[in-house]
Amino acid sequence: MKQNQTTIIRNCARAVIIRDGAILLLHKQSPSYGTRYVLPGGAQDETETLKSALVRECQEELGTRVMVGDLLCVAENFKPKSTDQNLIKHSIEFLFLCEIPGNYVAANGPAPDKNQTDVFWLPLRDLATAPIFPVDLRQILTADTEKTPLYLGQIT
Repeated sequence: MKQNQTTIIRNCARAVIIRDGAILLLHKQSPSYGTRYVLPGGAQDETETLKSALVRECQEELGTRVMVGDLLCVAENFKPKSTDQNLIKHSIEFLFLCEIPGNYVAANGPAPDKNQTDVFWLPLRDLATAPIFPVDLRQILTADTEKTPLYLGQIT
């Protein structure tokens, strides 16, 4: 970390929702990071469990309720805050396998994330070339989960 940089640490819960050979992702667009696809979910609020944070975030971003399943893995991510390069966001990412109602149609929820432009199903075969963030998510999503360690350490 550079001198004069401050680190903000936060827990984030993310939903891994796979159906019919595709994964549900948010499409984000911003001047700082360009086009990127990310898992639904977000930061845990005070007095909120990770699972309740994930249910709330998915309702806001996807407009549907999720059924939170097993914890897939835990990873850490470090990135400069887009509005202040002296702030480093250190997120502890908890990825949960989740399900949504069978009749769900991909669409933005009532309170989408800043820079969220769409919600869509990405075929798993397209993961290798899609602008996924974090990039290491490709390996996480295609790995044999029985052989993948629960704690992955830092991802980029």
